[in-house]
Amino acid sequence: MSFTGIFLILFLIVHVGLNACIWANDGGTMFNAGAHFMGNNVVPRILELGLFAGLFLHIIQGLMLELSNRKKRGTVGYAVSYNKGSKWYSRSMGLLGTIILMFLVLHLSDFWIPNRSHQGFLLGEEINLFTKMQEVFSELWVVIVYVLGCLSLAYHLAHGFQSAFRTLGVHNKRYSIIFSCLGFGFAIIVPFAFIMMPLSFYFHWVS
Repeated sequence: MSFTGIFLILFLIVHVGLNACIWANDGGTMFNAGAHFMGNNVVPRILELGLFAGLFLHIIQGLMLELSNRKKRGTVGYAVSYNKGSKWYSRSMGLLGTIILMFLVLHLSDFWIPNRSHQGFLLGEEINLFTKMQEVFSELWVVIVYVLGCLSLAYHLAHGFQSAFRTLGVHNKRYSIIFSCLGFGFAIIVPFAFIMMPLSFYFHWVS
């Protein structure tokens, strides 16, 4: 879970950085150039396969962990609550992960699948993704779903970021504080940037 989680965190950094090009306000020129590079370069395309493998493993591992925890606990609740020292989102990683998975299915059907269907399995010309974003985010219900999905991602990261490094042994007091601060900062900044993207298109802040 830790290794796949950190791998997906690195992907989020690349993804939010590329998508942030929409705010160049140049009609999508910079954003489409970045998307063209990612779609027509063999290295990112190979890494794309690794991304899906990592994502699949993370989902399977998460489901197995959730089922294992439920099995060990049984159907009878504890007589005494021991959750006072933990946050609700740290106890709801399975639920948050499920919401993110449903959001991801929508996200892939909106952008990745149409683009790869047009481009084909091999390298080729993509659709105009900037125009596609304008089209998709003109619908209010889609914007709301994306915002809710990104909020779920924020809470998932708030626990998952620091938990991943703690699991790998970064557990002394000094490093724990550093990674806790980095984790909360990442969990706020990255999902907030993703939230602002559909809002920017819907309210015509970018063109």
